[in-house]
Amino acid sequence: MLDVNNFEYMNIGLASPDKIRSWSFGEVKKPETINYRTLKPEKDGLFCERIFGPTKDWECHCGKYKRVRYKGVVCDRCGVEVTRAKVRRERMGHIELAAPVSHIWYFKGIPSRMGLVLDMSPRALEEVIYFASYVVTETGDTPLEKKQLLSEKEYRAYRDKYSSTFQAAMGAEAIKKLLSDIDLDKEVDQLKEELKTAQGQRRTRAIKRLEVLEAFRNSGNEPSWMILDVLPVIPPELRPMVQLDGGRFATSDLNDLYRRVINRNNRLKRLLDLGAPSIIVQNEKRMLQEAVDALIDNGRRGRPVTGPGNRPLKSLSHMLKGKQGRFRQNLLGKRVDYSGRSVIVVGPNLKMYQCGLPKEMALELFKPFVMKELVEKGLAHNIKSAKRKIERVSPEVWDVLEAVIREHPVLLNRAPTLHRLGIQAFEPTLVEGRAIRLHPLVCTAYNADFDGDQMAVHVPLSAEAQAEARILMLAAQNILNPKDGKPVVTPSQDMVLGNYYLTLEREEAVGEGMVFKDTNEALLAYQNGYVHLHSRIAVQASSLPNESFTDEQRKKLLVTTVGKLIFNEILPPSFPYMNEPTKSNIEDETPEKFFIDANVNVKEFIQSQEIIPPFKKGILGKIIAEIFKKFHITETSKMLDRMKDLGFRYSTKAGITVGVSDIIVLREKEEILKEAQAKVDNVLKQFKRGLITEEERYERVISIWSASKDVIQGKLMASLDKRNPIFMMSDSGARGNASNFTQLAGMRGLMANPAGRIIELPIKSSFREGLTVLEYFISTHGARKGLADTALKTADSGYLTRRLVDVAQDVIIRDEDCGTDRGILTKSIKEGTEVIEHLEERLIGRHARKTLKHPETGEVIVSENDLITEDLALAIVETGIEEVWIRSAFTCNTRHGVCKKCYGRNLATGTEVEVGEAVGIIAAQSIGEPGTQLTMRTFHTGGVAGDDITQGLPRIQELFEARNPKGQATISEIDGVVVEINEVRDRQQEIVIKGDVETRTYTAAYNARLKVAEGDKITHGQELTEGSIDPKELLKVTDITSVQEYLLREVQKVYRMQGVEIGDKHVEVMVRQMLRKVRVMDAGDTDVLPGTLLDVHQFTDANKKVLLEGKRPATGRPILLGITKASLETDSFLSAASFQETTRVLTDAAIKGKRDELLGLKENVIIGKLVPAGTGMQRYRRVNPIPRIQPEDETVTVD
Repeated sequence: MLDVNNFEYMNIGLASPDKIRSWSFGEVKKPETINYRTLKPEKDGLFCERIFGPTKDWECHCGKYKRVRYKGVVCDRCGVEVTRAKVRRERMGHIELAAPVSHIWYFKGIPSRMGLVLDMSPRALEEVIYFASYVVTETGDTPLEKKQLLSEKEYRAYRDKYSSTFQAAMGAEAIKKLLSDIDLDKEVDQLKEELKTAQGQRRTRAIKRLEVLEAFRNSGNEPSWMILDVLPVIPPELRPMVQLDGGRFATSDLNDLYRRVINRNNRLKRLLDLGAPSIIVQNEKRMLQEAVDALIDNGRRGRPVTGPGNRPLKSLSHMLKGKQGRFRQNLLGKRVDYSGRSVIVVGPNLKMYQCGLPKEMALELFKPFVMKELVEKGLAHNIKSAKRKIERVSPEVWDVLEAVIREHPVLLNRAPTLHRLGIQAFEPTLVEGRAIRLHPLVCTAYNADFDGDQMAVHVPLSAEAQAEARILMLAAQNILNPKDGKPVVTPSQDMVLGNYYLTLEREEAVGEGMVFKDTNEALLAYQNGYVHLHSRIAVQASSLPNESFTDEQRKKLLVTTVGKLIFNEILPPSFPYMNEPTKSNIEDETPEKFFIDANVNVKEFIQSQEIIPPFKKGILGKIIAEIFKKFHITETSKMLDRMKDLGFRYSTKAGITVGVSDIIVLREKEEILKEAQAKVDNVLKQFKRGLITEEERYERVISIWSASKDVIQGKLMASLDKRNPIFMMSDSGARGNASNFTQLAGMRGLMANPAGRIIELPIKSSFREGLTVLEYFISTHGARKGLADTALKTADSGYLTRRLVDVAQDVIIRDEDCGTDRGILTKSIKEGTEVIEHLEERLIGRHARKTLKHPETGEVIVSENDLITEDLALAIVETGIEEVWIRSAFTCNTRHGVCKKCYGRNLATGTEVEVGEAVGIIAAQSIGEPGTQLTMRTFHTGGVAGDDITQGLPRIQELFEARNPKGQATISEIDGVVVEINEVRDRQQEIVIKGDVETRTYTAAYNARLKVAEGDKITHGQELTEGSIDPKELLKVTDITSVQEYLLREVQKVYRMQGVEIGDKHVEVMVRQMLRKVRVMDAGDTDVLPGTLLDVHQFTDANKKVLLEGKRPATGRPILLGITKASLETDSFLSAASFQETTRVLTDAAIKGKRDELLGLKENVIIGKLVPAGTGMQRYRRVNPIPRIQPEDETVTVD
């Protein structure tokens, strides 16, 4: 049997009139829909049962045949076939048009495909199709040219003069004749000849025409099929008509549009039969053309056809377009069963892999499972009674439910799902109430808080889905963040504060200097009040279960605090005893200085030691990362749960709270402000005397107030008591920072106005003192701008992620090793002298391209193609090597994806990436998800207008869309030396560069800062002025490598400035997608068309083929496409059409007769197949398990 759902590829093309007739089950002749009295469909109408099938299962129109036994019978009275009613979703009809009409997509699209085929302007086409002019179809022996337009007057004159030797016509008929007359082969040959000499506009036009004509020639589509003789009618259930409560009917807009077409078509037939005057017939034909246009794409030409209330009707094109269209609404976004949603509350006592599910919800979600179990256990006799039991909520149902959900994970999702950690799996536990309980540590990944957030629950049904949820998606597995490979489950807020408080040290605390036999004894003393949590004490090292102590150390006493003893109990025994927040303590061992001999005076020793700072948020993160590295997932998730419990317990015990008395206003504040005011007055004096300009005055005033705020902040923080609750909160990293504190107790400082310019009047008060009315109003600007920005940013960031996902959705790890011999030379990313990303960070988890040897000893540090681990990266950097060749996605040879070696380590798991991993989507999410944290607009500090360089989200968009940047830098196109720099008119500067062959002169804008001086050596692609380089320019002047490096460096700069870390490989995957096309310059002896965009691989294939035959290869140059453009240029028309510009993509694909090979994820989701990533890949679908036969126990027999 043919499986309809299992196909290899999908083709699209133009339908010929015969094809349309072959789809049809009958002609729709009347515009009627249903009979309002009997509510039955009218015969030959838009809902006719004879054409489309019966409205009721197994029942004909007249009722002669009822019941399934007449299946397949065609009623002799009404002509309806007895079958299922659902055929009304698939049977099509057709309308035989009395005159041909043009298809608006092909005539009106940009560029007009019909215009290109006929070499006529769209304007001329429109005049002909809408009966305004005649077009010459046969010239005869007249001086006229074929395709020449004639007005009514001219036509009459020529007809009188030459009688019938020439032919001219109007309307789609004329165009159809012209299209039928075209000899494609001849036209193509002519164009190829023309291309050899043509230049400029003519060349561009010829390339476009050649592309369309070649498409027709190769696809087997006839150009004349762009004109419709027959119009298909879609199945009635897809344009339904339903009765509303009031007895009125609601109908799909398509029915109205079809009705207009049928009415006009029937009227035209009648007029033709009557032999009406040509002017009336022409008008009717024009109206028919307009009716068909409105049906296909309403509003594309002229005013849209409107329904009741002046609402434009939704045509076939609108059904496909946009967020509410067929593609995005129904094919890519489906509603699923077995799901529910509820508010979330915190579940502090849950394990890492658990969530609390409300009982009622769980019962509804797992209903079928519970029913099956009830029947199997004999608690219900059949499915129906089981269902009744559940609906009545019998007590025995709960026990069965418990059993059913025990090993059945559920998925929790919080919208917006910005990255893959927005959906994770948990084992449900039943809870009372109606709220879902969520583990506090996974909140960071979901970006969830408990102020009313809601989450959705989904149940994986099949055994495979459950296994994948458990193995790949369980929250305990998702400890690392895919964007940077750092733990994402670090404790936050209360948990941080609790652990901070627990590990504090205090001088002179109760019981300082006491010595204990073991931890239990110390805890007993603490519980009975003999010693404080923060007291520094000593414990016998041998009593601790720590395996990292040496034998020497075990004989000594360990100086620590009671809190640290408690803290270390949560760490694995082989982990170093954490006594101070240093890298060496975490990675190597407990420092020797804490071990003392038993005969030393403990109290004196302790008093001579410095106080050790407590463990802050960053240190906790490092401990987690190190534990993950050494002990892997299971141990880490257990430890995290223990750390969470500890944090909550001790932040409660600490009782840290904020009161007004904790905010102490600085005494010296008045003095500092007076000094600043005096400086400002002085500046004003200078300005009034004309010594400085308005701009300088403004800048100086701003800098004086900024400096005084900084002084206040410094003094405030210095004067703070280390045990001040607010200080502890901000110091631990739980909440707040120094600047918040300055606003509470110091001064609010300078504010910006709505335009982003800083207001020079500072807010001198702090919140503790209270603001004056004027100050309050000045500060409202910032508050409102913040909220407006956040709203805009979220939408912008979401759209960026959508474009990124679209361009990279088909990048999947496809094979082990592509065998390339190329790589990239990587070094630290610097901005001036400041290092933005260290070489070490860039090397970890990558494969070396070349064998790397120690520069002095010559020993091999890492061999070619080996993975560079953390230790190796450190070893490389320590030898003083500054640049290393590594494998990269930039240079990978794999088609439609990347190979394992070029990608390196999977940041989400910390292990080597698996074949089938959808790295494109991970890259897109990793770049898009932090987008919401980036700043929105530039902050104007009032300098010169050109000073503000774009940063934050707009800069990321500028880079990925490959736009011309704001504040563009001038770059040199040649190598040479700067011979002179002259100032020309309007304060512009002229830079003259002398190369070996030529001398170039560049003009810099008047406010641009130069980056070069006379006598400097310059290389091509080097910046001459400050600003952002246009990557397209750079590509013209240099090579692909420079552009890749530039884009990678710039993207990293933006994110690092905002403190966001992103793995290089994510940016590499995206940039690779932007550079995968080549523009053909000269076709050589290949079949490719000059001027077209080709995939790099297609281009090299075409060249390989001709080179083997010893012919001339094509030449091309790499093109940088922005992500939107790159998405639309993808080989898959399904993916492109569901992204943007649906009608344009489909028009183009149909003419080219495109084939979608279904390689990406979107295409497969659209047609309802498993995505070809992860376990959906063919290589994993066809696994043959090899049965393992256990050797039987040998039975010993005794005689």
